[in-house]
Amino acid sequence: METEKALEDRVVERLKRNHWKITTAESCSGGLLAGTLVNVPGVSDAFEEGYITYSNEAKHRLLGVDTQVLNTYGAVSAQVAAQMAEGACRAASAEVSIAVTGIAGPDGGTEEKPVGLVYIGCHVPGKTKVSECRFHGSRREIREQTVKTALALLLELL
Repeated sequence: METEKALEDRVVERLKRNHWKITTAESCSGGLLAGTLVNVPGVSDAFEEGYITYSNEAKHRLLGVDTQVLNTYGAVSAQVAAQMAEGACRAASAEVSIAVTGIAGPDGGTEEKPVGLVYIGCHVPGKTKVSECRFHGSRREIREQTVKTALALLLELL
């Protein structure tokens, strides 16, 4: 009995079919997204680099996220996720990117921005899409849900 291919396998297949490069820009997932993509054999044809930009300074310095946007909306916002996705593509000379920013917990949440709030930004040629997600569970579970949801969102755009 044949099982359905994992999301990351399908993402990499589509990238390779289109001859596109992907990059990742991660905050709350801390490299788990890039690590998941790297699990796919042959991914080196589509993936060269990724960014872990945990601090606001790193988001600005490496991805070009506007400091005024960071100060106005906060690091955990749709605006920052979009700028992270677009900036990662510019920095890596890639056509496609996935960016994630959020609060994995167990601390750091507020009433306005609770633990589990994650914004996922995906950029493909000509389009950037951001999705707001509310995840529940432990820090590890929130990070894992973030990666799975980010790959599914990108697959829809590809």
